[in-house]
Amino acid sequence: MKIRVISAAILLAILIPIIIIGRIPFALVIGIIGMMAVKEINDLYKYPNVVKLLAFLSLIGIIYSNFDSSSMMFGLNYNCLSIILLGMLIPIIFYQAKNKYTTEDAFKLLGFILLIGLGLNCFILVREHSLNYFMFMILIPIITDTFAYIGGVMIGTHKVTKLSPKKSWEGYIIGSLMGTFIITMYYTTFINIQTNLLVVILAIFIMTIIGQIGDLFFSAIKRQHNIKDFSNLIPGHGGVMDRLDSLIFVSLIFVVLMKYL
Repeated sequence: MKIRVISAAILLAILIPIIIIGRIPFALVIGIIGMMAVKEINDLYKYPNVVKLLAFLSLIGIIYSNFDSSSMMFGLNYNCLSIILLGMLIPIIFYQAKNKYTTEDAFKLLGFILLIGLGLNCFILVREHSLNYFMFMILIPIITDTFAYIGGVMIGTHKVTKLSPKKSWEGYIIGSLMGTFIITMYYTTFINIQTNLLVVILAIFIMTIIGQIGDLFFSAIKRQHNIKDFSNLIPGHGGVMDRLDSLIFVSLIFVVLMKYL
């Protein structure tokens, strides 16, 4: 626990100033985080080196494909997407016969690249739009997960799924309710006091649920490969993907719901 707290404190000390500064320093850090995330996926599936390189380039292409925060929805550069699709599919003809990179591998890796890349691109777009909105977005899964853990420890008895046996329905309900309440207070204090409160509450509640689904999704991947963490990069916390799981899912739904906030 002590190592976990120290690691978290160091990460916060590094990331908070960069988040506040925003712009190019923030975008560069997001790119580095994305590269580390794809490395964890590449290590998990043992793809050929050429494919690993294409995965890195493809992810960077998606992360930096759109900096226009005024058009968050449907703002992906489709020229970039077309090149990425071709780049990740063409190696199949060279590696499938050797069973090193099959069609299933290609579409699996494409799915990860799109999920991680689009999620991190949303980070850049939302931060470009507003620091308060960015903090609002990332606090949703953080607060929700914290109270889900507390609620699960205190009264959790009904397990949600074998994918994550420590998670309980009681914890999830408490996490969503407390996350919705606290983040609503943040929104009305720092973003917009004159708002349609019912719409804001509903949007936040949906995002707390999506965040917990994201956590379960990545738990399913770890369960499938019989691993506890994606890596040991962050002492006490696991890998980059272990920290991004619910954040990525929340960021994707956030840019859809943002027009109502």
